Amino acid sequence: MFNILKIKLTEQQIYSTSKDKFCVIIPTYNNASKIEEVIKGVLTHSQNIIVVNDGATDNTEIILGKFKEIVVVSYSKNKGKGYALKQGFKKALELGFNYAITIDSDGQHSASEIPEFVKTCNNQKGSLIIGARTTINGNVPRKNSFANKFSNLWVLIITGIKLTDTQSGYRLYPLNKMQNIKFISRRYEFELEVLAKASWRNIPIISIPISVFYPPNNERITHFRPFVDFLRISLLNSWLVFLGLAIYRPLNIIKNLIRK
Repeated sequence: MFNILKIKLTEQQIYSTSKDKFCVIIPTYNNASKIEEVIKGVLTHSQNIIVVNDGATDNTEIILGKFKEIVVVSYSKNKGKGYALKQGFKKALELGFNYAITIDSDGQHSASEIPEFVKTCNNQKGSLIIGARTTINGNVPRKNSFANKFSNLWVLIITGIKLTDTQSGYRLYPLNKMQNIKFISRRYEFELEVLAKASWRNIPIISIPISVFYPPNNERITHFRPFVDFLRISLLNSWLVFLGLAIYRPLNIIKNLIRK
């Protein structure tokens, strides 16, 4: 056990001492049954962890208090995943990190894939990297499959970029490139908005394959509200389509022609 831990800490030292500093952001809301396991998994690959407690009303706060080595951002009222991620990015920039890997707190992602995000980032600097769920363990809920295809289509229309998994929350964000972008979304639709506005700033968006675990329905934790959240996403998409087709995509085409 000691030797394994020593190897993993050496791996962590590589992340910490490299020119580009990486951290892991974990937004969480009422995932007390999973958050401890997720943090322990991430700690085997990085000790640069920021957990954003998005107004949890369960015993999340008590669990987070067990980990003295992590940074915790908390507020009393739930404000949504998008707001939590923006607070995490803000804290990461304050602490001097260049890149942030985001991982969900429901236990569906494997922390063992963190090194692959870092490796890909080192090979393609400044990219926004999405973990595309290709190896699936368990049954994908029908509403998730529909939501992802729905989102993929909107992203293609808005940005002209074809991606296979625009709903994945396992991502790597180039913080310095994104810090001056203004985002209006506060909930699940934020992860779509960030793809659109990153593409308009010519930030490369790439995907890498990851695995995902879907527990049985009676064990699965989700805070996604199908009607309300689909409505919010649709309204945002309509606005982004207008901005993309009327302003940003034509501007980018003109800029590219001028460069050539």
